[in-house]
Amino acid sequence: MTSTGSDAAHGDYEPLYLQGILHFNACDYYESHEVWEELWTEYRGPSRRFYQALIQAAVALYHYGNGNIRGARKLHASVHGYLEPYAPRHLGLDVSRFLAEFDACLAEVVASTEDFPAVELDPDRLPEIHLDPPPA
Repeated sequence: MTSTGSDAAHGDYEPLYLQGILHFNACDYYESHEVWEELWTEYRGPSRRFYQALIQAAVALYHYGNGNIRGARKLHASVHGYLEPYAPRHLGLDVSRFLAEFDACLAEVVASTEDFPAVELDPDRLPEIHLDPPPA
């Protein structure tokens, strides 16, 4: 499943994919989830579960930022399940690196066994998405 697609090889990506990335990197996780969900709803190709993983990553970070640690923890595992088959790279995203950054950001969340732990989001650990090749 590790394909970049012929269009993405030249930096041509789905506009909604790019729009979602802009929101994600601006820490507007709710909006990135909304944009990617619009793309995912209509899309029926080989990247469907990839987009679903990004949606769930955005929602996990949204929950984390709002103190819903239990919700963030639940989504953490599913992000891995959906995204790992696309490693090491898919649609310009270094999947392995993204997952490592996502894991580092949510490390305390995953390690906690409490439903409502006092875990604070560290803004310096927030993952970002940078595409290679960059958008055309």
